[in-house]
Amino acid sequence: MQVKTASAKIYYIDNLRVLMTMLVIMHHTLISFGAPGGWYFTDATTSKPALIIMTLLVATNQSFFMGFFFFLAAFFTEPSYNKKGASTFITDRLKRLGIPLLFYSFILSPVMNFIVYKYGLHKEATFLQYLGGYDDWIDFGVLWFVAALLLLTLVYVIQRRENKKILPTQKSFPTGKQVFVFAVALGIISYVVRIFFPVGWTLHPLGFQLAHFPQYISLFVLGIIAYRNEWMNKISYHTGKRWLVIALIMALVVFPLMFILINSPIDTFQGKGTWQSFVAAMWEQLTGISIIVALSGIAKQRWNYTTALLQRMSRAAFATYIFHPLIVIILTIALLSWQVDPAIKALIAVPCNITISFLLGWFVTKMPVAKNIV
Repeated sequence: MQVKTASAKIYYIDNLRVLMTMLVIMHHTLISFGAPGGWYFTDATTSKPALIIMTLLVATNQSFFMGFFFFLAAFFTEPSYNKKGASTFITDRLKRLGIPLLFYSFILSPVMNFIVYKYGLHKEATFLQYLGGYDDWIDFGVLWFVAALLLLTLVYVIQRRENKKILPTQKSFPTGKQVFVFAVALGIISYVVRIFFPVGWTLHPLGFQLAHFPQYISLFVLGIIAYRNEWMNKISYHTGKRWLVIALIMALVVFPLMFILINSPIDTFQGKGTWQSFVAAMWEQLTGISIIVALSGIAKQRWNYTTALLQRMSRAAFATYIFHPLIVIILTIALLSWQVDPAIKALIAVPCNITISFLLGWFVTKMPVAKNIV
């Protein structure tokens, strides 16, 4: 039996990062079996009920999970900088973020693409033959997040070294009205950005989907503000529960109604100035910000404990994030011969991918060199 250990330490943030990593794996697994989105290899279901459920899950996920990652990363950026100083901090970030980027692009990505080429698409070639025609050497894949985080961190360092106090100060946690106004403003900005960079448009070779970057950048900045003003200590359980109700209404009521009543092709929701894309951007930001506030308040009250298993998962979370595409690809291809609807495969693949990815991530953290990086 796992024994829960409560403490004044903010274990719940470690637990939130574990949850976010699990959601990332679920997200990419669902895409591999038919949910909207781009992925290395897909075995897509044609079941409309399954596609509706998958679409709801990935749309809700997309509304908050990567933005929350940026927020949590930024929350620990300033104390790390204060502790280490500029030079050591930059060196550490270049090591912990830059080396995984190089590893993913030059080693892991070619291996995964070869697996898809040979075993998914059934092309005849050896690995060396495949590399002879391989030209995507700068391919960050899911580590676009790491590349973006590195860039934002460097901007933060420049700002700190110049001692420019450009961030606002608010000692109390934002009111409900302030949270709502922020989400609406973010929705409007996202809509404008998507006129030029629709959802799905990617900045190569970095892999940035600029349609989502208004949220990512603003939540990174908010993470720093939250640390300076101790917002995570001040958010209440009641606030979390209230925003959870709003989040559930947005995801389970507004989202289905939005698609039933509007009934437009999915590309009309992705940008280029359509009114449908405005509705989608507003829904996304109101939903995402509601979930982030809800999780922060509830987790602080309910999840501020740890167990031996949670400690291992927390320690392995970054390595798990890096390597999970490999597991998702292998299992998707391995299940090709199973003659059932891919939606059924997804039900099996999600928990399997999460479990195997964390086991692999934990193993990587035990390796002599890797454990000092991830």
